Amino acid sequence: MEVLEEKEEEEQTEGEELKALEISDNLQDVEMKVSVEQVCVPSDVPDFDWSSIDTSQLPSSYKTNSPKEKKLLHIADHFLQQYTHLCPDRKLLFLHPVNECGVEKFVSTTVRPTLLPYTELYHWDGCASFVSDYLTMEPLKSPITPPSSLYSPTTILKYQKGNCFDFSVLLCSMLIGAGYDAYCVHGYATHEICSLDETLKLCPLLRKPQEVPKEGMKKKSNKYRVKPPPDLQSKFELQQEAKKAAETEAAQKNKEREEEKVTEVEKPKRDPLYGLRVHAWVLVLSGKREVPETFFINPFTGNSHSTMDEHFLGIESVWNHRNYWVNMQDCWNGCKDLVFDLGDAIRWEIMLSRSNKPLQLLSDAEEEKELSDRDTDDMQEKEEEDMSFDMPPSWVAPIQISPREFETRCSQGRKVILYKKAKLEKWAPYLNGNGLVKRLTVYADLDCAEVVEVREWFKNREDMLDMREVNKQTQLTTEYFSPGHLLGLKAHTYTSLEPETEHTMEFYNEARVDGLQKRVENDNEMTEYFVGRDDFLHVRHMEFGKSGKKIHLASTRTDINSRPIVQIKECFHRNLEKPADEDVAERIFLITEETIHLTYHLKDKYITASKKDFFKAADRDRKGNEIIMTPEMCITYQAGSSEKDKKLLHLYKALQQLTEEEKQLKQQVRQSEAEVLNILKIRENEETAVKLTVSIYNTERNEKRRQQFEVMKNTMEDELLGQEEQDLDYLAPFLIQIGHRKKMTKGQALRVRDDCLTDLKHRLIDKANIIQARFEKAVEELQKKDQWFQENHNQLSAEEEDDFLTCCSEIAFRIHILALRLNREKQTAPQKYLSLEEKLRKDPRLAEYLGHA
Repeated sequence: MEVLEEKEEEEQTEGEELKALEISDNLQDVEMKVSVEQVCVPSDVPDFDWSSIDTSQLPSSYKTNSPKEKKLLHIADHFLQQYTHLCPDRKLLFLHPVNECGVEKFVSTTVRPTLLPYTELYHWDGCASFVSDYLTMEPLKSPITPPSSLYSPTTILKYQKGNCFDFSVLLCSMLIGAGYDAYCVHGYATHEICSLDETLKLCPLLRKPQEVPKEGMKKKSNKYRVKPPPDLQSKFELQQEAKKAAETEAAQKNKEREEEKVTEVEKPKRDPLYGLRVHAWVLVLSGKREVPETFFINPFTGNSHSTMDEHFLGIESVWNHRNYWVNMQDCWNGCKDLVFDLGDAIRWEIMLSRSNKPLQLLSDAEEEKELSDRDTDDMQEKEEEDMSFDMPPSWVAPIQISPREFETRCSQGRKVILYKKAKLEKWAPYLNGNGLVKRLTVYADLDCAEVVEVREWFKNREDMLDMREVNKQTQLTTEYFSPGHLLGLKAHTYTSLEPETEHTMEFYNEARVDGLQKRVENDNEMTEYFVGRDDFLHVRHMEFGKSGKKIHLASTRTDINSRPIVQIKECFHRNLEKPADEDVAERIFLITEETIHLTYHLKDKYITASKKDFFKAADRDRKGNEIIMTPEMCITYQAGSSEKDKKLLHLYKALQQLTEEEKQLKQQVRQSEAEVLNILKIRENEETAVKLTVSIYNTERNEKRRQQFEVMKNTMEDELLGQEEQDLDYLAPFLIQIGHRKKMTKGQALRVRDDCLTDLKHRLIDKANIIQARFEKAVEELQKKDQWFQENHNQLSAEEEDDFLTCCSEIAFRIHILALRLNREKQTAPQKYLSLEEKLRKDPRLAEYLGHA
């Protein structure tokens, strides 16, 4: 029986082994198919041969290992043996791949923390955006195994290509240099993440910000609350509103169902390698740089992801420039349940034991526990001291990015990203003549055949154009401008730049004297909106008739059609300095009907406002007699009073003032029309000949500024050279006495020579006398000290004797130095005199007269 049982067990084990072999063979077949599919995908960029790169100029650290690095590799191999023995079911760790020179390097030493001198790279989103734009993605050779090589960040930057591990190491180096607690991650992700497939995702530029629901204030129940007033709202209207709301909700649900059906159709096909695809990304822990929550960064896109993101399916290990951690947690639910406390030895197995805890801020309780446990751990630390090891410094050369490379960003200056029903294109600044740096094209279908909308972003434009949106279905164009435009434009919406068509212009009202904020115009209307005016005007609306003959405006140098003004309407805000029944809220000038309507602001506790209607008449009748103001020419309604204002003089003056203001308004309307035409003409000229601005600090592109800088530099160098020559001219003090004459007589030349020699002689004598006086003073001081010591040596203590000897030694040393300097001056003085005499004889200004002297 026992023999039969053993045979059955052997047969079962053999069957299980055969099944495992079949599964592995199927997996290899799938892997081969996927790899073939990936290779067969057409690409605009040809495959790069990494074996052809030049490594002869690389530093020696790339080609050899230091003794400490060799010891680290030995520790890594020992760690890997223990890991494979304890966890035989898990895949091999990514520990020491070869670099570009074929030398094995531990992954932590490939991370080179670097802070680059660009403001944008001081933050994680700037670093991630730069890496994703600057590098071109290359897929892994095998999608289910990590690469056999890991090149240095400097080489990856040089060739601007790399796989997910190369992306992650470069990004992690920049983030650590910027002060973040960042780690490279070796794990598993979905096919969309690994292959940089964004075609099923919505473009980030099209995502609407999430609306934060406003939590209503909870009313406290009050036993003695006042009884609310009766609800006088119509029940029929409420029923109609509820009916409309129900219809809207039903339509919204139908729309959501249709969208769900579309998303079901658009869902990607089942991936045969789901959960097995290897990917590398960056983990940023909370704490440093005020990061509130731990998150992931996908280096291919530069986007941040929550640690709960379902696209990240598991983690094998993480590392930074200090250590290496292996994840010991179960990833059956992806990364959602993982705890990223790297100091937890149960969840994370650390390789180097000395820095077994990452730098974290401990709470007070943890700090007390740490202090209490420190004494008990001393013995263990002594035992583990032999096992501990410090990570050697990075073998990678300093990471450097030139300003030109940082500005160019994308490979060859252009990058295209395909999203769901959208295409995003990026260009380097100054690559396009019109300043275009980014364009988003939105399509109506997944095949990207029908264009719905185009958004374009610009930089360095002289006309300050920042963005342009074009709706291809309605042909409506909206342009947005940065502050600083010649005409103060903020936004311009139009279908055509032709006059008397629909235009909406927004302005920076702070830059305008009249406070104009917005102007809307079509073929028969124009509305202007104002902000912050002293006369409280906020809206002006004009209506026009059919266009007549063309008139010429001298101030604008343009011909416009004299559209007859039919009506001008102005609205004013409340002026609290005036009574409400004297503060005009609205006035309407009916030009063709020669009527003026005034409406005043509402008084408190009134539901009707005061009004005045003026009916203009000709100043004189047919016989030439002056027409007098009559009560019929003004109809007045005074809110709160039944009496009419009978003072015709007051009404007559008001009518005269309104007539004068009407004339001024007509002129302002014509000026507004002319301004619109002027703006349209300027915008047309700006689009015809686009000009780009170049910073004065950008000497590579600003040729004019560079030439000015070179001229200024040469001028300054000439001035400094001339100043130095003037400062070193030993004859200048003596030439001043004869008036700096270019041509001297022999007597003047002899006088300059004698004065110069005499001056040198006096300076040498003065110098020797000063040294002699200091020498005599030191000798006298030493004699006095010696005399004082002879008189008081019996009364001195040992400490005072030591002070005396020290002082005498210093004085003797000073006497010795002064004696040496005095002897040297006596020896060199004649030589200096003869040298100056020879120099004067050879000086071109005196040689003509002193050559034979």
